[in-house]
Amino acid sequence: MSAVLPGNRLDNVLNLGVKELRSLRRDPLMLAFIVFAFSAAIYSAASVNMEVHKAPVAIVDEDRSQLSAAIAAALLPPRFTAPRLVSMQEADHDMDRGHYTFALDIPPNFQRDVLAGKRPALQLNVDATQTSQAFIGAGYLQSIVAQEVARFAPPPPEPAPAVPLMLRMRFNPNLESSWFGAVMELINNITMLGIILTGAAVIREREHGTIEHLLSMPLAPVEIMAAKVWANGVVVLVTAGLSLHFVVQKLLAVPVAGSVPLFLFGALLHLFAVTSMGIFLGTVARSMPQLALLVMLVVLPLEVLSGGMTPRESMPEIVRGIMLFAPTTHFVAFAQAILYRGAGLDVVWPQLLAIAGIGGALFAGALARFRQTVAAQL
Repeated sequence: MSAVLPGNRLDNVLNLGVKELRSLRRDPLMLAFIVFAFSAAIYSAASVNMEVHKAPVAIVDEDRSQLSAAIAAALLPPRFTAPRLVSMQEADHDMDRGHYTFALDIPPNFQRDVLAGKRPALQLNVDATQTSQAFIGAGYLQSIVAQEVARFAPPPPEPAPAVPLMLRMRFNPNLESSWFGAVMELINNITMLGIILTGAAVIREREHGTIEHLLSMPLAPVEIMAAKVWANGVVVLVTAGLSLHFVVQKLLAVPVAGSVPLFLFGALLHLFAVTSMGIFLGTVARSMPQLALLVMLVVLPLEVLSGGMTPRESMPEIVRGIMLFAPTTHFVAFAQAILYRGAGLDVVWPQLLAIAGIGGALFAGALARFRQTVAAQL
């Protein structure tokens, strides 16, 4: 940067950045949005339980046997609510109205057939509009029924497998969804705030007429743009660091395996890229509503396709190739490697180089567009 901004140009960038911070301080709505994004939003995302929790169950017991009663008694909280015994007509009627997620039909003579060594079938109706609970809960119910049947009528012993499979969960042994939700919400909000703050800063200059004041001064476009990048980037970086410490680690008790300073350094490079993207969008949009629409069109694909919400291995090959040109793809891989797996610089340096290269390209493109916008104002 010093080669581009020699001498007192660095002072200009510093002073303009301080002006940006003062302008942001006078915007209470934006300040409230920043605080919310790095506090309540992260807490709420981590508090959303993706597991089966208090799923309502109805049981149509046509057998009225000891085994069917044992199956009903095995459906315990917190995964399921106390099951209700209903008729088939009531089960269909109430499931149509969303009162139950699962309806288990135990047929007549179920216990007799089990004791006779037969393999009777149970019918499980699932409300698949509750996607996560339907998929996981159906597996839980199948396992519970199999355990109760095996306890009531033990099957003949089977030979042990030649190669037993020992499962061990690494990095998240208890599969706590809050660990994933908190970190990914922090990563996504760094991207979102970096784009929104710089884009809004450009729009604010145009709407308030202060861009003409800046153009009347002996300032180069690169100085104006660099000031917006560093000022808004510092705001996001500081609030993200505080959120990581106080909200993620302290309040939510999410363990961080790797180096926090290394993560913040990578976040700084990522903010260099996304703040440049925000300035580019700010020069394209003519008003705040237009900027909001552009942010929706840009941020949502970046977050969904970067590998944070859906594994990249599940995406089409062409999508994976295109997303390699997005800084969020490399930042998500970088952040997950450090915060989840404790990776060091020797592991994540390729992601750092990719983020820096993409950031440089985005800064150059945004600067060219910003110069065109400034020239149009003259």
